[in-house]
Amino acid sequence: MNEADSLRALRDRIDALDRQIQTLISERARCAQQVGAIKQAAGATGNFYRPEREAQVLRRVLETNPGPLSNEEMARLFREIMSACLALEEPLRIAFLGPEGTFTQAAALKHFGKSIHSIPLRAIDEVFREVEAGSADYGVVPVENSTEGVVNHTLDMFLQSPLRICGEVQIRINHHLITRAAELTAIRRIYSHRQS
Repeated sequence: MNEADSLRALRDRIDALDRQIQTLISERARCAQQVGAIKQAAGATGNFYRPEREAQVLRRVLETNPGPLSNEEMARLFREIMSACLALEEPLRIAFLGPEGTFTQAAALKHFGKSIHSIPLRAIDEVFREVEAGSADYGVVPVENSTEGVVNHTLDMFLQSPLRICGEVQIRINHHLITRAAELTAIRRIYSHRQS
């Protein structure tokens, strides 16, 4: 078999696997809908997101991951599948310290997947108020970062609020110095957020 034939055979196999994956994901989504219907029939209200169930599924996925994908990549794929299945009932409303594009939003997407309704807010206390009022199902706020340490305002809010921590997300953050100057020695002033 020449190279072109080998590539064609592999691509045909990939196409067949993709169809199987699509069928299995659709079957999983239908099962998730049935779980939601049973919960509704039993009188359950609110969202059907259960952090402990998601953690159980992800733990099993990581324990049985045969590779070559890393555990992190495999977990990300399954989190997105779970997020999409959950959104079939109603997308989770996730409040976070905004605006759009912040590291807090990145943490929310990493934890809940992309099939959510994002609610960017201007201040940490606003995130707490939205969740307390039921306008958001969950909130994502910064608790600690590697340069500033603990975010005191967040900890103060936990002391004042009936809300509790139900999950943790760690994200890697890289900052870059950008300039129009040809040499670093030409830089006279740097503007940055106080926690950068």
